[in-house]
Amino acid sequence: MPRTFWPILSILTLAVFAAPAYSASAQQPAAADTSRPVVVVPAAVWDGVAAAPVRGWVVVVRGERIVAAGPSARVEVPASAERLELAGTTLIPGLIEGHSHLFLHPYDETLWDDQVLKEPAGIRMARAVAHAAATVGAGITTVRDLGTEGMADYDVQLRRAVEQGIVPGPRILATTRAIVATGSYGPRRPNYAFDPPQGAEEASGAEQLMRVVRDQVGRGADWVKVYADYGWGPDGKAKPTFSQGELNVLVATARGAGAPVAAHATTAEGMRRAALAGVTTIEHGDAGTPDVFRLMRQRGVGYCPTLAAGEAYATYFEGWEKGKSPAPASVLEKQKSFRAALDAGVSICFGGDVGVFPHGDNVRELELMVEYGMSPLAALRSATSGNARLFHLDDRVGRIVPGMLADLVAVEGDPTRDITALRRVRAVLASGRLQMGGR
Repeated sequence: MPRTFWPILSILTLAVFAAPAYSASAQQPAAADTSRPVVVVPAAVWDGVAAAPVRGWVVVVRGERIVAAGPSARVEVPASAERLELAGTTLIPGLIEGHSHLFLHPYDETLWDDQVLKEPAGIRMARAVAHAAATVGAGITTVRDLGTEGMADYDVQLRRAVEQGIVPGPRILATTRAIVATGSYGPRRPNYAFDPPQGAEEASGAEQLMRVVRDQVGRGADWVKVYADYGWGPDGKAKPTFSQGELNVLVATARGAGAPVAAHATTAEGMRRAALAGVTTIEHGDAGTPDVFRLMRQRGVGYCPTLAAGEAYATYFEGWEKGKSPAPASVLEKQKSFRAALDAGVSICFGGDVGVFPHGDNVRELELMVEYGMSPLAALRSATSGNARLFHLDDRVGRIVPGMLADLVAVEGDPTRDITALRRVRAVLASGRLQMGGR
């Protein structure tokens, strides 16, 4: 089982930090904030965009928001403020995970088909609660969860439970079920003596796609996820699943409802169709070409490469032992496509397809982004202000400036120079609530 981090809360901390969590889907009128302010005192602060952390800064939090940030000598700290001393740490914005599956766990524990077909809904929900706790404990304060894989709209219910403080976890951008072309997804029907329930929602044609998108948004989806291609057909090879016209209708319908679209696409043609349709991000992109990445750059489409999932698949299903044997073709292809995306100047999204590998190990993706060619600073920006911009959250999270939600993570070391510092989490605040550490 993935290691979980349960929040460490004292009675005093509960009184200080008990502010309502931000809802990705709706906001209630704010009452006057009478909560006690807190001054967070790290060794240095990195604001989400700067070239390096600044030493001697403090951050003042009241309720769920940052009210001041700057040099300790210049920031007016209320006399009543509680001090959260975090000596020896760098304070950064909460990390934003761009590709999560809270209702999945690693495939070397249980294969995907067996999770979808054999694990009871109660067990899967319990796992998701544990996964959410592990995620926020690792410094991830927002996740874009891209499909419940057979669990309907339970991600919306988990989002509500986190918002209401029933369970610990990150802010959740929910998609409910991914949308797939009829007959293209799994569990594969020919493999069973019964008609297996599918891990995503099937649709074909403009009318069905409009209905499905509207229904998902009506059930609480913040985003829509579509499979622009998949391994299907007589040969089982990856190929486009929807026509250009169908994708155009899906994206237009979602956009009309205010929901951005993320597209699974591993082939160059699937990626091209998704980019032309106007999706916000493309996931995986294994066989992406320089031409396709240039198109994405031109159309402002972000790229979520899911490098960690690629290496996990190679380990589980190809017998690869990293560091002991040469990288298989699948990993080499991923490295090549990632390099092409960087060369084209595409906005890179931090999102590892976590769930394929353990929740709480999200930073593995950032480490691979650096290993494959990004600087630590660029990778860290991707996971904070970059994802905030891609996900239309840049007025709320991703930076440490007054007025933003108090999503703050203290780590030992300087992650702008050493990305592995993100594994040494000392404290996590989400919307002003202390989720772990701080003692």
